[in-house]
Amino acid sequence: MANFFSKAEVTSSGRPVLLRTEVECHLLSSVDLEPEDHHHFSSLKSGLLILTTHRLLWLASSSTTTPTSAAAIPLPAISHIFSSKKSLKSMFHSPRIRFQILVSPDGLLFDPASGSGSSSGSSSGSRSVLVTAVVRGKGDCDGFLEKFWNSWRARAWESNETTSSGSGLSSGSGTGTGTGGGLYSSDGSVRMVGVAGILRKEQEMWESTDKSLQEAFQDLNALMSKAKEMVMLAEKMRQKLLSGTNSQTSGTNDEDMGSKEEIQDWLLSVGIISPVTKESAGALYHQQLSRQLTDFVRTPLKRAGGMINLIDAYCLFNRARGTELISPDDMLQACSLWEKFDVPVMLRKFDSGVMVIQNKSHSDEEVFARIKSLVTKPEALRSGVSPSDAAMALGIAPAMAKEHLLTAESKGLLCRDISPDGFRFYINLFPEIDPCDVYLVKDYGIYSVRIEAVSTSGLR
Repeated sequence: MANFFSKAEVTSSGRPVLLRTEVECHLLSSVDLEPEDHHHFSSLKSGLLILTTHRLLWLASSSTTTPTSAAAIPLPAISHIFSSKKSLKSMFHSPRIRFQILVSPDGLLFDPASGSGSSSGSSSGSRSVLVTAVVRGKGDCDGFLEKFWNSWRARAWESNETTSSGSGLSSGSGTGTGTGGGLYSSDGSVRMVGVAGILRKEQEMWESTDKSLQEAFQDLNALMSKAKEMVMLAEKMRQKLLSGTNSQTSGTNDEDMGSKEEIQDWLLSVGIISPVTKESAGALYHQQLSRQLTDFVRTPLKRAGGMINLIDAYCLFNRARGTELISPDDMLQACSLWEKFDVPVMLRKFDSGVMVIQNKSHSDEEVFARIKSLVTKPEALRSGVSPSDAAMALGIAPAMAKEHLLTAESKGLLCRDISPDGFRFYINLFPEIDPCDVYLVKDYGIYSVRIEAVSTSGLR
């Protein structure tokens, strides 16, 4: 990574770690960043260029490896964005996006936090360097440039600053001081009477209706922006609860701890601040969706013991995405891409057809050991265990418990009994029987324990 840019953190799945109020806007694949006349900078070749409301991020793209770091260009450090020029020459080479960035005297990217942060390039000692982004892959370059302009002009990084200004502008015609009559109305406008007044009143009514419709759609956009703030507020509350739980573990009863954990789980599932969409990711939609899904399922997997049903994960993921819902096909395709990425999760399909998401570190042997301890209890030796019993003992859904029991049966650990009441599973005693003397009753091992449990039940 060239020392010209500042480094940006990425997750284990290769997704960039966004700032508190940062949102992804657009991305382009196979992009080269090339400077002009700057010896401190080495070109970045064939990477993923991500535009956010705060930064330009460049990630090395590879189908086999996951990037461990990214280059970042803060939007406040950009002094100018050049508009694209359509010419005959531009038809025969890759699209280009050119912009100027501010560089400090020591050859590093200008830090707006330490300087004025303005985009006029007037900071003392800083100079402008022209950078060209060469788009060699397929993508909407014009759409990216338009959103680049909008994000740079919006200056979302300054949203926390107070921008309120006095709105004490008085009406220009202050001489209209009539309360009810006269030529001027109370707001200074000329009164209209007769047919002209009726027509004007009709026109004002239509203008008011049109304005109300426009404000209604603006309210929808405002609601979407407020939703992001609510997500950030929920995350902040969750972090405070976590810190409070760690520092006040003593002196709290189980009921208080349970309610805190419930609130944490609820706040955690409020939403994703910047969900990947087809509009922002384009042709890389499923690839980026797969990486974001990897980061999202970590917490549900941890709560579920390392394995979660694909349908449950789909519902949780869609609830967290809010209005940016995805289809089941998109979810399945995103999970299937995990085989190509070096990520810590995987998609697994049981023999019955049930599909689950699990950690690669998840071990079936640990589950089998817990199942064995369950089915060797005296009550289970007499009447067996049902999927519901296993679900309560393992703390998972009955459907998942049934799959674990069937898998344990296929490994020779359990035997199955099918009755009108459903499936019941017992410990497999056949390995305990001596093939040379099938009538030999051992006074040790699980076989002996079962005989004793059944005998005790018969005496009752």
